[in-house]
Amino acid sequence: MLFYIKNGEIDATYINYLDDLTILNDEQTSDILNISSKTLRSYRKLNITLRGNIKEHLVYLISLFEHGIDVFDSKEDFNNWLLTENLLLGNEQPKNFLETISGIKFIDDRLTAMEYGDNV
Repeated sequence: MLFYIKNGEIDATYINYLDDLTILNDEQTSDILNISSKTLRSYRKLNITLRGNIKEHLVYLISLFEHGIDVFDSKEDFNNWLLTENLLLGNEQPKNFLETISGIKFIDDRLTAMEYGDNV
């Protein structure tokens, strides 16, 4: 993953692809990426190369969303799960964990656990 992020051309195409995978609005997506909504729209419009930390975050998010859609068999069901408070996650929405790479990995681990029959 490190070499892919370091050497890959990760640009607005990836942001648009994430938009296709999610039902989150620009404000929610920008909060997760730790940027302003205005910056997110600029990245999309100007098609500029993203900073390293944004590239990494974006690639991990896309991977998570693809995994989640696969586990839930639909984009809508996975996105609804992300936005629903979860008792097993301390009554937090899973979406609230996506602001960091370790949080994304944690939620991805929960998805893997669900694949093997765990309640999450």
